Amino acid sequence: MTSIQLKLLWVLAALVAVTVAGLAWTAERSLRARELERIESALLARSELVREQVGATPLLPAYTPELDALARRAAAAARARVTLVAADGSVVADSDVPPDAVPRVENHAGRPEIEAALAGRVGVSSRRSATVLRELLYLAVPMPAGGATRLAMDLAEVDAAVADLRRKLAVASAVALAGALLLALAISSYVVRPLRMILGTLQQMTDGNLEARAPAHSRDELGRIGRALNAMADQLRQRLAQITAEKDRLDAVLESMVDGVLVLDTQGRVSLANPRARELLELYGPVEGRTLLEVVRNPQIDQSLRAAAEATAPVVSEVEMTAPGHAPRTLLLHAVSFPADGARMGTVAVFHDLTDLRRLENVRRDFVANASHELQTPLTAIRGFAETLLASPIEPPEARSQLDVILRNAERLAELIRDMLELSRIESRRAPLQPSELDLERLTRIVLRDMEPRMKERALDVALHDEEAAPAWADRRAVEQVLTNLLDNAAKYTDPGGSVRVEITRREGAVRVSVGDTGIGIPSEHLGRIFERFYRVDKARSRALGGTGLGLAIVKHLVQAMGGEIFVESEPGRGTIFHFTLPSDEPRST
Repeated sequence: MTSIQLKLLWVLAALVAVTVAGLAWTAERSLRARELERIESALLARSELVREQVGATPLLPAYTPELDALARRAAAAARARVTLVAADGSVVADSDVPPDAVPRVENHAGRPEIEAALAGRVGVSSRRSATVLRELLYLAVPMPAGGATRLAMDLAEVDAAVADLRRKLAVASAVALAGALLLALAISSYVVRPLRMILGTLQQMTDGNLEARAPAHSRDELGRIGRALNAMADQLRQRLAQITAEKDRLDAVLESMVDGVLVLDTQGRVSLANPRARELLELYGPVEGRTLLEVVRNPQIDQSLRAAAEATAPVVSEVEMTAPGHAPRTLLLHAVSFPADGARMGTVAVFHDLTDLRRLENVRRDFVANASHELQTPLTAIRGFAETLLASPIEPPEARSQLDVILRNAERLAELIRDMLELSRIESRRAPLQPSELDLERLTRIVLRDMEPRMKERALDVALHDEEAAPAWADRRAVEQVLTNLLDNAAKYTDPGGSVRVEITRREGAVRVSVGDTGIGIPSEHLGRIFERFYRVDKARSRALGGTGLGLAIVKHLVQAMGGEIFVESEPGRGTIFHFTLPSDEPRST
């Protein structure tokens, strides 16, 4: 028997018991009230008979023998106890008390029924008699000559009738309770049977069988529950199919990715690592549920992921992976916490292998440096012989112009080689920068003074604006080279009569230097590529002015090597402004 059936049986049994008890109590009270009313009516009728028999006999102690005889005859006729009470409440005769004991009977003036009768009313009361020691119903009526006549009837019959009723009610209650329990058992079995079926269906769904269906034929609440359960199973099956398909697609994407993907939960434990991440980070065995430092012993990766977990913006860094017996790897780490809105659920990191790219860049730099060095020797010879021939008488005259061409292009080629070597030196960090506190305003004035002849030759108006003394933490030679290149470009591409302006301003934690001109400007489609090697906006003009296409690339690498940034604003026909920033203080070591 299920707990639901037991509950139903207990509830129905309690309901039947309470109902039967209430009915029994009501019936008992009703029976007692009805019997008492019947006895009271009989006593009232019999009291009239007793009052006629007593007649005008005074109710005084002096007439006790005569009154005792009257009381006994009246009691026999009325089949009730008869008590005659004087006007002062003393008992003068009692059918149940011997005459010689009547004087010793307690005064009845305080009895409720006697008190009412002496006041001229009919008095009724029921209690246990202190004289005869039985439960009696009393009814007293006033007498014409004064005093009162009281009739009393034993309530043993009433108690017997009530007891008989109780016995009958007990038997009826037992029968009703047994019947109610049988009916409750049948009803509960009928009600619980579909519940058992629904419970079985739920158990099957819990075990993964979403094809199971609950009974839903009835139109009652159980039928509605079954239909709702079946609808829920259909939705769960559809959503589970969607989730499974999405998981399969995600697994396929992660399996085929050339980048490593690592996901951490909010506690910093690994929750997912795709095969490429295992390969790049050299992870072996199960890693899910373990902390990052347990599986990846690289402090730089741990610091980057901790920073990404606390920040809203992505964290990007390059990581060097070294392990005994393995070639070093260079990885680009891109980490960000998710989701973008709401409570954070974890951090995802993507690792891109830059090893081959960095190796190719090194090969390219080495090639450029080696080729440039190798080209310097024959180029020096060409320039030397060309200059020697130009210094000697040459016949025919047109040979001199040809030698001028050779010498001019040799010088241009020498300048290109110098720029290539400089760029290679900067990229390879073979000549490390030596930053120190630098007075930018003073250094800028020195560079402008050195370039003053060039600016006057181009008839350019030059101005320097410094908001305040703005020291920077940078390499003096590198900053001088950056300013020289930017000012040289401004002079090249600004028509005579134009102006060049240098502005130094302080920013939070940095100093910004702006070099602007009123030259030809740069079309917007070229702004994204002007810092590339050998990229020229106007190739014909650049060649005519002697540009190599490497100046801005050198500027960008120098600024970035000093911890700054560079960007450009330009509008064709209105001029160009190059902005670059430098740290204002020495970076703090961590």
